[in-house]
Amino acid sequence: MPEPKLSIREAYLAMYAYLEGLYAETKADYLGGLLGGMSLLEDELSADPAAWQRWIEAVEKVRRGNVRAELGLSD
Repeated sequence: MPEPKLSIREAYLAMYAYLEGLYAETKADYLGGLLGGMSLLEDELSADPAAWQRWIEAVEKVRRGNVRAELGLSD
């Protein structure tokens, strides 16, 4: 079965939901601040435009195959 495709916006919202869940569990101030900047305003732009730009840059990095998330242990 093929994996479902998400739009860039849907993936952003998925990341937001994940971080929101972590914040609900931890109440960590840094997560609250991050979520505040990532929140979308009525015009669908993020409260912190730099946050959206960093997201787009991260998406492009993934598309180029420049992200490794495998756990690696060193000697």
